[in-house]
Amino acid sequence: MAEDPFSKHFKSRNFVVSVKLDTSGRKGKTVTLLDGLPKQELFLKDLVKMLKQACGAGGTYLMDRKEGVIELQGDHRDRVCKFLDQHEVKIKR
Repeated sequence: MAEDPFSKHFKSRNFVVSVKLDTSGRKGKTVTLLDGLPKQELFLKDLVKMLKQACGAGGTYLMDRKEGVIELQGDHRDRVCKFLDQHEVKIKR
């Protein structure tokens, strides 16, 4: 398994990641959103790469909001929650 992006970039994990399903503005296409992530580009880049491999889907990260956001194509809430739970990150569904 690749290096843990959380321990690589942070000493503590005092944030809660919100995992949601969204279809608005995407012509009915389903996207899994991870909101509430720390707004650090290197961290988001590493994390989205690992999540894309774990889910077998495309995705991207956004930094234009107050907090960092990751979008994954399709409904991958269960896989994402399992991945975040393995890395001891607090999850809000």
